[in-house]
Amino acid sequence: MKFENVTVTKRANVYFDGKCVSHTIELADGTSKSVGVILPATLTFTTGKPEIMELLEGSCNVTLAGESEAVAYKGGESFSVPGDSSFVIEVIEPVHYVCHFG
Repeated sequence: MKFENVTVTKRANVYFDGKCVSHTIELADGTSKSVGVILPATLTFTTGKPEIMELLEGSCNVTLAGESEAVAYKGGESFSVPGDSSFVIEVIEPVHYVCHFG
């Protein structure tokens, strides 16, 4: 996968003591995404806007806010998170991802 004609924010977004590192990109049409890696850990993320987490590789278990059961995901799959919500991600193998903001 390749994004063309983008602006990249040089400074990385570093979360959870370095367990998640991403870069924000802006496409020519003005939409923004983040591209990054989450290392093995169990982390809770909050959302402002709706998000689609596209997993490029790796594996994890995800529990959306209000759900009691985790769902397993792996590279090539994606999951959606509503805006103003949260999710818990248990990363089994490092997850390389693209976060598409709604």
